[in-house]
Amino acid sequence: MEGLDEGTVPLVVPRPEEDRDFAAETALRLIPDPAITLQVDLSTKVQALESSATGVQAAQVHSQPRKKLSDEGLRLVDWEQAYLALLEYKANKGWSNLVIQPETPRAILERVPYTLEADEAVFHPSTFQGRARLQEAVTTILCRYVDAFYRRAHERWDSLNLVYRPVDSADPNLAFRHPGVQESKATYTVRVPRSHSDLIGAIGKLGDEMDKLIKEENACLPRVNFDRHLYLPLLIKRDDVLTTDPPALEESETRFVRDLKAYWEAEREKSLAGREVFLLRNLSRGKGVGFFEERGFYPDFILWIVDGQGQRIVFVEPHGMVHATAYMHDDKARLWEHLPDLAKEIGQRTGRHDIVLDSYIISATPYDDLYRHYDDGSWTRDRFAEHHILFQERNKEYDYVKTLLSCQ
Repeated sequence: MEGLDEGTVPLVVPRPEEDRDFAAETALRLIPDPAITLQVDLSTKVQALESSATGVQAAQVHSQPRKKLSDEGLRLVDWEQAYLALLEYKANKGWSNLVIQPETPRAILERVPYTLEADEAVFHPSTFQGRARLQEAVTTILCRYVDAFYRRAHERWDSLNLVYRPVDSADPNLAFRHPGVQESKATYTVRVPRSHSDLIGAIGKLGDEMDKLIKEENACLPRVNFDRHLYLPLLIKRDDVLTTDPPALEESETRFVRDLKAYWEAEREKSLAGREVFLLRNLSRGKGVGFFEERGFYPDFILWIVDGQGQRIVFVEPHGMVHATAYMHDDKARLWEHLPDLAKEIGQRTGRHDIVLDSYIISATPYDDLYRHYDDGSWTRDRFAEHHILFQERNKEYDYVKTLLSCQ
């Protein structure tokens, strides 16, 4: 596997200092934090058909109350069971540095702002089944709370310990050595059922023709040839016959790479003159650059725009948004809001003030299919863009790649 000689450009990414570990270094005691607010939806949702000026469309109908559990309801909770459930949840998460005391679960339900959307029977149970559902609701609230509590602590630790580390052949995100080094080897693993002998032969032949593998594209082993990516080739998901490790590009990811390549080739001597663009497929837990570690958010791509003033690092996540939550509750979509402050903190710690951090969601769900059910149904394309959500559209009026590369 070959790629750009990354040594020619001092690319960096935010990572914890080497040999630092949040769980090993930090002891946490779970306490109620009024700054953490929760919305827990356990309601029964039904699909209704509503008529509008544009035709008939599906809508979510919520007919359940949204409120906190009453003191009467809390008295019906088995708090020992809730405590044990929380200990089990903590153990399953592997949070060995988190201490939970027996009285804490009830204190959380009493002091932390939350709203629960559920059947009325959950709030006022009159049967054993109702009591069981109440217990389940309490456990769900507590687990959501401890997720948020632990995540905040981890993010605070990250903000105090992240530094800019170079992207070179030692970076875990790069599955190759420096080009030209004799030990350089392709590290994609491609699995094909034995019954597809012709395909196995064709792929094996490609493996012996590295120049063709890197520079050409064909249907045998679908791939993208984009020389701004830090390693080549970039394999494309073909069907269930081929499986690869690392995973091949999904359709929305492939489209993003192709669109970025087309824009770079058209504008490199025009609007992008004097700048360099680099792209890297971000891997997952243990290798990639992640945010909200406990929920495993690893943006699909890292994009660098480099000029004489420094570098802008953009974390890009192309995916469908059919099931997207409201913006204010979508941490992935709101990541960009936190990154400028994080860049300042890292800059003060490292002396690097020439780095800008940014992030975008690239919606594979078309605007016309998304805006009606997103948030309050009134978001325009411009409003989505202001909140760093772009659509995979390229025309004279709207070009998401231009917006991605031109924003400062």
